[in-house]
Amino acid sequence: MSTESTKPKATASRRFGAFARELVLVVVGAIIVSSLLRAFVGQMFIIPSGSMENTLLVRDRVVVQKITDFHRGNVVVFADPGGWLGGETMAERGPIGKAFEFIGVLPDTATEHLIKRVIGMPGDRVICCDTEGRITVNGKALEESSYLYTDPDGTKSNPSDIEFEVVVPANRIFVMGDHRDASADSRCHLADVSTTQGRGQVAFVPIDLVVGPAFAIAAPFSRAQLLPIPATFSSIPAPKEPAPAEAVIKPEGVTC
Repeated sequence: MSTESTKPKATASRRFGAFARELVLVVVGAIIVSSLLRAFVGQMFIIPSGSMENTLLVRDRVVVQKITDFHRGNVVVFADPGGWLGGETMAERGPIGKAFEFIGVLPDTATEHLIKRVIGMPGDRVICCDTEGRITVNGKALEESSYLYTDPDGTKSNPSDIEFEVVVPANRIFVMGDHRDASADSRCHLADVSTTQGRGQVAFVPIDLVVGPAFAIAAPFSRAQLLPIPATFSSIPAPKEPAPAEAVIKPEGVTC
């Protein structure tokens, strides 16, 4: 009698144990896949400031892909090339939040990354401004009305109030925020002094610091949309000369 009465309990115990093992395998597998996707395919970031308004708003979640190249006009996330952030901070998550962030379930809140639009690629000559106040790249004026910041009364931000002329060096890019009056971008570092680089070179972001292009806003859902390259960048001609080893900057000492 006692042997017969223990069989159902033993069977239930074995079934629960098998279920628990399968559940652990599924969870571990999901974590591994999510971590691999974060490391090699894509990653989410939270927008910390208004430098890319109105394209990106504070607290937007953007998805950055790591498997494709970026081009002029792409919005890209990159690691701080040297002193750009100036002590900006975001609230840190607790241990559980950091774990979910690590595996890619939650967006990255790391403060060492920035997000801007690529205006110049290696060898490009970027000038502000032409007689109509437009940024030119390799002699072609950019029509930026589709993405430049517009204030609540409908006034469009100027392409730039800072005059400059640069030639982007090899393996680097020149970036600007869409909200030009609120973006400490490449323009604002053209006079920076560095212990490891020439004056102003830190203004040009090394390509190997770029995480990838941001291709979509994932959240909030009311703002979910793709982030295509604006049409104006399709008509930019290639540079006439190879990219120099160091950037050409005129006038010297220009800054925000």
